[in-house]
Amino acid sequence: MTERKSDFNRSGQSPRPPRITLKALASHLGLSPTTVSFVISGSPLAETIAKSTRDRIWAASEALNYRPNVFARYLHTKKTYSVAVLVPDVSDEYSAALIGGIESCLAKKGFFYFVVSHRGAPELMEKSPETLLDRGVEGMIFINTPLHQALPVPVVAICDITEGPGVTRITIDNGKAAILAADHLVQLGHREIAVIKGPQGNGDTEGRWRALRKACRQKNMHIDPLNVTHLGVYPACNERTMAENGFNAARELLAHDRPFTALIAFNDASAMGAIRALADAGFRVPQDISVLGFDDIPQSSFTVPRLTTIRQPLTSMGELAAETLLEKIAGNTLGPGVLKIEPELVVRETTAPCATQIAGKRTASNVAALGPSRRVLPDLHGSLG
Repeated sequence: MTERKSDFNRSGQSPRPPRITLKALASHLGLSPTTVSFVISGSPLAETIAKSTRDRIWAASEALNYRPNVFARYLHTKKTYSVAVLVPDVSDEYSAALIGGIESCLAKKGFFYFVVSHRGAPELMEKSPETLLDRGVEGMIFINTPLHQALPVPVVAICDITEGPGVTRITIDNGKAAILAADHLVQLGHREIAVIKGPQGNGDTEGRWRALRKACRQKNMHIDPLNVTHLGVYPACNERTMAENGFNAARELLAHDRPFTALIAFNDASAMGAIRALADAGFRVPQDISVLGFDDIPQSSFTVPRLTTIRQPLTSMGELAAETLLEKIAGNTLGPGVLKIEPELVVRETTAPCATQIAGKRTASNVAALGPSRRVLPDLHGSLG
């Protein structure tokens, strides 16, 4: 069928549908504009409206592509309905999953958000909050980003390094995560463990390491100090370089030629890099060495072999951060300043029953396969106590 020229704009694309107003949306639903406004704006009075009616309003607003007029709302309420998200890097799967959860929640509440990717640059981390306040944001979410000043708006953090009065932190329960990891490996017969710690400056690095040492001691598992390394120094080590740094960290561990049958990596990306280094040196995962990651990013289900990991419910954590921030913006009193999220063990293909100690398998050819040492990681062995 031939389309009429009037059906297209000058670029040859179909014209955008007309923007529906609140009044028109209310008329379509057979409801009063006030009722629809309470729901769309996230007003506390929306809770007095039947859930079935609220669901109808949200379904119709999505079907009809309704978007609130932010300027009109500001004139009426003196609120911008906007928040900010500060993150080291928006391109990695960890941050993307968190932001996806944040976006899902904010969209339902009619809030807009700015994202600032600071890449660990001290100047950006210092100045971005002030710049965002100038944009009229009503609150901020910090993802693995430190805070060095008091802010006049509510702040929620997904990490342990954002401190300050009134900050609500959402963190994974690293103690529970360490127990899950240690229990899984000890049940498979592993006693000699190697560890790739997170980068210095990351909010979870030290807490996760302390919890892991405690869990391993309780299970009579041994961690030789020479079988511990880390991923570098934040921000030089970021999510873009995690796999490469995991690769180099595993090479360093192998070069020490100390026995271990399982390796626990700080996150999934570094675990994937470590598996590549082990394979290059002639070791099979999991037949020779078991590897366990952390996060359960989507890619971990598609590696060869598929990665055993400790799952953080990243999307849910993002949703919780946004919900908590909106509660604080609304002036509602919250409970504890730290909300701990329960982790979950996801067993796939990179862990298996313990083989014999691998020290004897490290022949000259294995060590030679490592190639020239690329000791790009600073020595951390003195801080293992």
